[in-house]
This record gives sequence, C-alpha cells and structure tokens, in this order.
Amino acid sequence: MSKKGKRKQQQLASKKAAVKTVSKKKKPALVPVISVTAGIVVLIAAIVFFAVYSSRKNDTADNSSFDMSKTYYADIDIRDYGKITVKLDQSAAPKTVENFVSLAQSGFYDGLTFHRIIKDFMMQGGDPSLQGREDTKTIVGEFSSNGYDNPISHVRGTISMARVGGMNDSASGQFFIVHKDSLFLDGKYAGFGNVTEGMDVVDNICESAEPTDNNGTIPAAQQPVINSIRLCHNKWLIFNEK
Repeated sequence: MSKKGKRKQQQLASKKAAVKTVSKKKKPALVPVISVTAGIVVLIAAIVFFAVYSSRKNDTADNSSFDMSKTYYADIDIRDYGKITVKLDQSAAPKTVENFVSLAQSGFYDGLTFHRIIKDFMMQGGDPSLQGREDTKTIVGEFSSNGYDNPISHVRGTISMARVGGMNDSASGQFFIVHKDSLFLDGKYAGFGNVTEGMDVVDNICESAEPTDNNGTIPAAQQPVINSIRLCHNKWLIFNEK
C-alpha cells in the first residue's frame, strides 16, 4: 500500500474513534435528565398529598357547629356488617339534618342498635324508646302533611326520621333506612338524605333479619350494633375518628 493510501486509512480510523468517543460522552447526560424528572414527580406527589391532608383536616365536620352552607356525609359503621355512607340533604329538611348531625357529633349513636328490621321495607335504629332521652330533643316534622315542603321520596336507600304515630313533631333520635321503595311514607315522614355507598350492607341486614313479630322486632342479642356515625363535608376524604 502506498504512503498516500496508508494516510487516508489512518485518517478514517481517527474519525471513527472520535465519533465513538463523542457518543460515549453524550450518554451520561441522560442521568441528570432522569434525576430531574423523578424529582419533579416526587415534588408533585408531595404537594398533592399535603393538599389532600390539609383539605381533610379542614373538611372534617366540626364537633361544635352546624354549617348550612356545606353538604354533610355520614359514615355509619355497623359491627360485623360494614359501613353505609349517607349524603344528608339540609335543603329538604334543615332542622332534621341539624339534629342528626348534632347527635352524631356528640357520639349519641355509638353503641346503639337497629332494633326494628323488616325485609323489603326498612331497618330502624337509634333511640329504641322513641320517646327521646335526656340527651335528645323532639324536633318539628319536616314533611308535607305537617306543612313543610320536603321533596325527598322514600325510595330504596332513603334515610328518614321515625316518630310516634299521630304526633307529627315527635321525632328525636331514631331514624330508618328504606330497603325497598316505600312511597306510601311520602309526605308523612321526614326524609333527609340517601345512601351513596353500602346498600349491600342494608340488603344483608334486612335479608338476614329474623324478627319475632310482624312489626319487625329484633331480639336484643341479634340487633346490629352501630359502632359509630362519623361526619365529613367531602365524601372522598377519610371520615374523622375519635
């Protein structure tokens, strides 16, 4: 091979080596880019977590006040069965919702039971005497036959206040959840919300109940126990615990 040919061959080899060197030097630049991206993701996750945590603290229902401007959700925890989430409607029955919220916040319902259950009708719980206790008060019946415009119909999943028959303003701490549509109650009882989650719990309780009479009386030892009723202003947030 001539000297000229050898020189061209050497030049070509030098160029190839230079390209390889540049390629090797460029690859490590990806590491900082990946690190920055991961850092941004972590930062965003931290911001979201802090925002949700702060919102949860702010949206947890205050144990000393009732705010008409907010929507309340009640998380009813029933021993051995699970939880029922209820959205309360203060626009339809403000006094009823305020009373229920006040009792729930005070822990009134904790440990009480569902003592009357009728399959395909409803499950009733709270103060079993229906006459009120020292820590309850009777409230006005917010339904049409008592002069109040309440649009809530007693369809499946409606929560409503129980009362003494013939006494419109006798409701206090006892409520019921409708198992199957019971429209004959419309205008006679104060519906104040509806189940948003946990109708399977209602089904389970109502369908497995063994009442001792046609009135739905459940023996004390078989009555589903309310562990607690906790409140929140935002259904997507964790409910407050004592």
